[in-house]
Amino acid sequence: MASVTNNNNNNGKFEKLASIDAQLRQLVPAKVSEDDKLVEYDALLLDRFLDILQDLHGEDLKETVQECYELSAEYEGKNNPKKLEELGNVLTSLDPGDSIVVAKAFSHMLNLANLAEEVQIAHRRRIKLKKGDFVDENNATTESDLEETLKRLVVDLKKSPQEVFDALKNQTVDLVFTAHPTQSVRRSLLQKHGRIRNCLAQLYAKDITPDDKQELDEALGREIQAAFRTDEIRRTPPTPQDEMRAGMSYFHETVWKGVPKFLRRVDTALKNIGINERVPYNAPLIQFSSWMGGDRDGNPRVTPEVTRIMMAANLYYSQIEDLMFEVLSSSIEHLSMWRCSDELRVRADELHRSLRRDAKHYIEFWKQIPPSEPYRVILGDVRDKLYQTRERSRQLLSHGMSEIPEEATFTNVEQFLEPLELCYRSLCSCGDRPIADGSLLDFLRQVSTFGLSLVRLDIRQESDRHTDVLDAITKHLEIGSYREWSEEQKQEWLLSELSGKRPLFGSDLPKTEEIADVLDTFNVLAELPADNFGAYIISMATAPSDVLAVELLQRECHVKQPLRVVPLFEKLADLEAAPAALALLFSVDWYRNRINGKQEVMIGYSDSGKDAGRLSAAWQLYKAQEELIKVAKQFGMKLTMFHGRGGTVGRGGGPSHLAILSQPPETIHGSLRVTVQAIVGEEHLCFRTLQRFTAATLEHGMHPPVSPKPEWRALMDEMAIVATEEYRSIVFKEPRFVEYFRLATPELEYGRMNIGSRPSKRKPSGGIESLRAIPWIFAWTQTRFHLPVWLGFGAAFKHAIEKDIKNLQMLQEMYNEWPFFRVTIDLVEMVFAKGDPGIAALYDKLLVSPELWSFGERLRTNYEETKCLLLQIAAHKDLLEGDPYLKQRLRLRDSYITTLNVCQAYTLKLIRDPNYNVKFRPHICKPADELVKLNPTSDYAPGLEDTLILTMKGIAAGMQNTG
Repeated sequence: MASVTNNNNNNGKFEKLASIDAQLRQLVPAKVSEDDKLVEYDALLLDRFLDILQDLHGEDLKETVQECYELSAEYEGKNNPKKLEELGNVLTSLDPGDSIVVAKAFSHMLNLANLAEEVQIAHRRRIKLKKGDFVDENNATTESDLEETLKRLVVDLKKSPQEVFDALKNQTVDLVFTAHPTQSVRRSLLQKHGRIRNCLAQLYAKDITPDDKQELDEALGREIQAAFRTDEIRRTPPTPQDEMRAGMSYFHETVWKGVPKFLRRVDTALKNIGINERVPYNAPLIQFSSWMGGDRDGNPRVTPEVTRIMMAANLYYSQIEDLMFEVLSSSIEHLSMWRCSDELRVRADELHRSLRRDAKHYIEFWKQIPPSEPYRVILGDVRDKLYQTRERSRQLLSHGMSEIPEEATFTNVEQFLEPLELCYRSLCSCGDRPIADGSLLDFLRQVSTFGLSLVRLDIRQESDRHTDVLDAITKHLEIGSYREWSEEQKQEWLLSELSGKRPLFGSDLPKTEEIADVLDTFNVLAELPADNFGAYIISMATAPSDVLAVELLQRECHVKQPLRVVPLFEKLADLEAAPAALALLFSVDWYRNRINGKQEVMIGYSDSGKDAGRLSAAWQLYKAQEELIKVAKQFGMKLTMFHGRGGTVGRGGGPSHLAILSQPPETIHGSLRVTVQAIVGEEHLCFRTLQRFTAATLEHGMHPPVSPKPEWRALMDEMAIVATEEYRSIVFKEPRFVEYFRLATPELEYGRMNIGSRPSKRKPSGGIESLRAIPWIFAWTQTRFHLPVWLGFGAAFKHAIEKDIKNLQMLQEMYNEWPFFRVTIDLVEMVFAKGDPGIAALYDKLLVSPELWSFGERLRTNYEETKCLLLQIAAHKDLLEGDPYLKQRLRLRDSYITTLNVCQAYTLKLIRDPNYNVKFRPHICKPADELVKLNPTSDYAPGLEDTLILTMKGIAAGMQNTG
């Protein structure tokens, strides 16, 4: 299959895969370097899986899988469309049960290939670090860790270690977990994948014994079989509560423990550049926020009650208090020493006496702690108060009242930290700093990072929903229609009300269900502790009145500590107008006094890309940030940019460190807020994510990227106009486009994956403009055509070069010298490397009506022209020639993905045209009857829906994104 040999000749279990002919052997990617073990890892995993497949489903089905792979490999080698047709004949001849197994097998093999890649990446990184090599930062696929960044700043950029330390301990990275469904793999399967990855890595450890190897090999086989036997398909859509539980589970299982581990790595990296001081436990290096349960934009399922439930989950309700108690209990047992500071001794004695006087709280635990162990006395009281805090919160959220007095609890994180800090100071003063810097320091860092609420919940709502509420209020007051007022009228009225004290409305305000929902959300904010919430984000914000409206509603609903209000600018026109809107907002005296010199602005990557195409959106986002920073400086404000990046290139995704390093100078300045996907919670990904964001934020601040030359700006402005025009002329103005899009992609079937709680459209009756960015990108990713990413680039480049041939040289100069432009081009080049217009042509042939074939051919011609121009600008002869490791990885996956693409295209044909190719479909047999029982609600013929969903998931795994 993808590999033929394993180099571990010392063990008979690492043998050749089933033989394939010489032509196919040539298609196996060659080793890129001496430390390249990817082909070897892939061979072992596939060898084990094929044996399992044969044991479970027989020799015939295993041979069918191998035949499909070989046909796909032959297509990849020669791009012969006849091989796709042959592959289609094989796949459509299967009975429904076997069709599902084959789709599942290829999806599983892609997951195994991804795991092999992860182990290989980790292996290469260890080798490079042992050699002391720096990772190449010149393309869009490498990543840097913190230690490399610190060394580069000191050695190459001549920064002093103290400068680096000062900058690092004062910077803040706030990672905001979203509920957006960019990860289609079920959590139970992810856990099994983690165990497979760990087994594979341990099998290749240098000091492994033969017995260990045999046991690990058996465990590997078990985990591969368990993963294959796990149902990948979600049978019902997740609710927002399901998404919250999944997101919180990542915190409980990995992030909670990952933070102190990461901060210890930071300490080690600092020590290696000569800093013998630890990062202070209360340094705001990493913070966490969440949209899960608070993101209302277009999701009617996120109600005020869901927010209430989310806060209940956050307040150490679930597993987190057990983790805290575990740490506290171990600390109590560990710190069973008598030597302490006078300060701590006095506190412990007072506490012990007061508890003895109060028999109600003098439980057995306290009787067992002698006064001679003062640390255990202090920490025992902390554990009691933590328990009381949890119980009081539970009672308030459930019943609106609690029998536990507030003074018996922690009401803010400072109260929680104070006794822990006392223990830490005491240990240090008594010469026991090594003990203080153990589990107690880890716990201090955890409490400082997570506070009392684990993550702060952001609220997001669309600006029109606030307008609806205020319009209802002004009409009820008989002063007119707020919605119909000019911006000046709105501001004047809002400011007059904000400056006054009268209540605007009472219980007699007429409310629609939507208006009640908005007001109930504000009421939840008023009821719960302010420490639980982060920002209030206004999507589709366009003017100062959008911000002032939220300020007024917070006051009217008695939110004691109002949330900071963050306008979100998304579409191209909104981004262009954002600096002027912010200047008007800062001109309002009331608002300047309210924000105390700090403002946050969110910029949206997904909707801007869908609105104007990737090139124009990326450039406008860049310019908007520059102008917003200028406005903030003009008014003496500190501006934090909140980057609403999606998981894919089409939605602003890509390697996070390069995304940060390519931002305009001075736009990060030690403070970064960015959306991330919940998959960051896997242990290895969590650690890498924290490293990437921290390292890149530090480097951007200490070594800002170059600003573009005036002539580069002028050319980008000109190209952006051309790119936007071409993109919109096809996506929004071409009358055939919507019909073509829905026929040529699985967009209509997207919802059957059940990967998210949000509807795929903001408005069910809308067209492309109302389609959410995720299904928009997802549909094109499945067919490997990626239209939203590249459309517009070709026309822009062609215009520039045809206007003046010297522009080609300027574009090449921009690529070599300007990080923003290089990253933009590299990411699109990576997407082209994943693409295949031949596969897209197969979807057209099977699914698109003949009168639209010419339109599809026109788009594929555009694709090829754009790719050629892109290579010309990058001065590359072939895609990814500068990144052989990524090129190898993509080539390894191609044949698996091709089989799934062909299976998906023919399955869609059978779904949409049940009479198609009947000769290949046998009568409904017993396996199909069993499949009806498994999926009784399907509208399709037995087996088709499961086969389709498995191909979607498999392709998403192969492309490494869903949207």
